[in-house]
Amino acid sequence: MPKVGIIFNDIKPAACEAAVVWQEKLTALGCEVHVANGLGGLLGYSSPGRPVCHTPIESLVPPHFDESMMFALVLGGDGTVLSAFRQVAPAGIPLLTVNTGHMGFLTEAYLNQLPNVMERVLEGDYRLEERSMIVVKVCQRDRVAWEVLCLNEMVLHREPLTSMCHFEVSVGNHAPVDIAADGIIISTPTGSTAYSLSAGGPVITPGVSVTQLIPICPHSLASRGIVFPDSETVKITSANTDPLVMVVDGNAGSYVMPEDWVVTERSPYTAKFIRLRSPEFFKVLREKLGWGLPHIAKPTSVELP
Repeated sequence: MPKVGIIFNDIKPAACEAAVVWQEKLTALGCEVHVANGLGGLLGYSSPGRPVCHTPIESLVPPHFDESMMFALVLGGDGTVLSAFRQVAPAGIPLLTVNTGHMGFLTEAYLNQLPNVMERVLEGDYRLEERSMIVVKVCQRDRVAWEVLCLNEMVLHREPLTSMCHFEVSVGNHAPVDIAADGIIISTPTGSTAYSLSAGGPVITPGVSVTQLIPICPHSLASRGIVFPDSETVKITSANTDPLVMVVDGNAGSYVMPEDWVVTERSPYTAKFIRLRSPEFFKVLREKLGWGLPHIAKPTSVELP
């Protein structure tokens, strides 16, 4: 009897309804079904009075979600997918991601396609695509005060965001560099099409084993984005006396006090996506972001009225 999970966004009626329907359908097909909502992967945001709240990475795995689970069905948008991987990546569970939101950049199918999709997946007619994740840590003196798994990006900035900050950044064993900017983005290849792209960073195909650092609105022509091997650890400290705000994947955050520092490194866990066809990254870029669409030819002459 296959063991299957369902993770859904419980603030979206379509996702809630689909979760109930598919729990009943999968149970009728003889599956052992366990259900969790995407809130379990949302760590929330700290406050200045309580800047960190340490939740170990492995403790976010929902009950009964373990290595024996064949796969988990995710019903929601990209935010739910990011949250779900934070929950199941330590258990190595593949995710079948179904879009009930808007953009759905990380999703594999739409809700109306689910009957045919589920039939194929239960028959094992799919392949896995593994994507790298990073671990983000807030360190205080000799301890880790906060940590989180990240599939897209970590953003570090002051409040308000438009206030410039001076960062000291060390990548691996290289000499530290000083960056004056509104903030810093540390992004995976998956996150290169998210905030990093909006901040002027390059698009990186998911299979490349790199990390990128993108300054947000740098105050120098010399401060530009950099791409480096994801085997390199990044350490970031601030020269400012005010606390910083760190946001990870848009749904988890912590205050970083002046005496703290932030460390990012490649995670031993990966995000396993169920794919029904060979991944076509450029096709997704074209369909979701309009990349590479042909330009409309301009007329050679214009008649005046």
